[in-house]
Amino acid sequence: MLDTLAHTLRRHPDRPAVLGTTRTGAVRTKATSGDLADLADHCTAALHARGIGRGSTVGVAVRPGPRALAVMLAVHRLGARAAVLDPGAGPDVLRARLALARPDLVLADAAAQAVAGWARPLARRARLALPDLTDLGGRVATLGPRLPGCAPALETGLRTGPLPPAVDEDGDAVIVFTSGTTSRPRAVVHTRSSLAAGMTTVAELVRPRAGRPVLGGTFFVLLPSLASGAPVALPARSAPVLRRQLSRLAPQATYLTPPQIRRLLAAGGRFTGRVWTGSAPASADLLSRVKRAGADEAWGVYALTELFPAAAVEQADKAAFTGDGDLVGTPLPGVTARTDASGELLLSGPAARHRYLGEDPDPWVATGDQARLDHGRIVLEGRRKDMILRHAENIYPGLYEPGLHVPGVELALLVGVPAGDGDERLVAVVQPTPEADRAALRTALRGPLERMGTARPDAVLLADIPLSGRSLKPDRAATARLAARRLTEQNRRTEQTPRTERTRG
Repeated sequence: MLDTLAHTLRRHPDRPAVLGTTRTGAVRTKATSGDLADLADHCTAALHARGIGRGSTVGVAVRPGPRALAVMLAVHRLGARAAVLDPGAGPDVLRARLALARPDLVLADAAAQAVAGWARPLARRARLALPDLTDLGGRVATLGPRLPGCAPALETGLRTGPLPPAVDEDGDAVIVFTSGTTSRPRAVVHTRSSLAAGMTTVAELVRPRAGRPVLGGTFFVLLPSLASGAPVALPARSAPVLRRQLSRLAPQATYLTPPQIRRLLAAGGRFTGRVWTGSAPASADLLSRVKRAGADEAWGVYALTELFPAAAVEQADKAAFTGDGDLVGTPLPGVTARTDASGELLLSGPAARHRYLGEDPDPWVATGDQARLDHGRIVLEGRRKDMILRHAENIYPGLYEPGLHVPGVELALLVGVPAGDGDERLVAVVQPTPEADRAALRTALRGPLERMGTARPDAVLLADIPLSGRSLKPDRAATARLAARRLTEQNRRTEQTPRTERTRG
């Protein structure tokens, strides 16, 4: 598909490709197809001049946009592989990832490199930080405008002679870091063929039509949409601006994470066309709210870094599901799903990662999710690592959390809080929507709580659930600490209440 995109860009050079927005929501063109194609060619020439070619690794610490996309096209053409270095991961994490990937060259935003001097506040405000890259010597280059103290710029403005022929064979395409500690990071390696298979699946799922905009900022939105001739708008960070952007743009399809959708709905946002969400759990209630806000269809996408996308479910099907667990849909074409003897979900298919960096290839992806197959559909029952042990019973939170998403609930997590005797207390932490009546919400929760049987929680707390990571997923560890604090405070207040008052209550 990257090859298809390169040809599409050249066929319609004046067509808007990447769109931005002003604070009023007005559409502005960040790059035309011709701009993007020219930038990709210049990046190709500059990287080739630096000796980048088949077998090379290029570290990319560049925020989503035309430059990042142009670099990916250039790296692909040269047969090299890109190691995606998240500028927001923090210096210690990035240092460990650099040691594992061992890139021949690192391309970084100027802001991401601003680790000292007058530019430090700029990087801090942007939530970007890289370790000091000077120890890499000449293997660092700045992509885009250069700030004082940054590495020399990648010379993309000069091009002499013909470009090297495009590499047309399979091989490593991208390294994406997923998890692991700073001492032992873990990275997924996708080949050119697995990357192409994943993007083809996205294109068949989203069905972008030429000429009408798509809103979304991820690589897997940009490539298939642009290859189909649809311009892509990068979503505004501010919810009010995003609301105005959607109103002006009227996109045919939108991809936002659940936290982005929740903030947008709270700001009164409206949708058009088909809406897709993933990267974090999307409840049936959230998808229903999206449709009530104007979407023709509202889809939850189940995806992993190791296999994107794996399954999808539309709001109507998810809302009609009455069983335990979280229905995430039927495996997409080419994806094979099964569970092992312990109930862990295993996935395979053409879009599956080739291997983890430094490990042997494996056709099966162990998801870490406890699941079952219901007439071919995947129903998640919780993360295996999130299991809670209470009264010698194993409780998987994901089996019961969807049932807590009654109207008025924005998020709900079940967490374990140490009980001091080796056991755990099971606590439901429920985040109400801004307009929810808390007394009515507690009443609405009684039915779902009673149906949980032996998994019924020991306490229910109404509180905002902490989020973490770039995709702002619910942070279970932080939520468990929050629950422990709140329960301790409640116990302290109870102990301080005079016995006569407690008897009266």
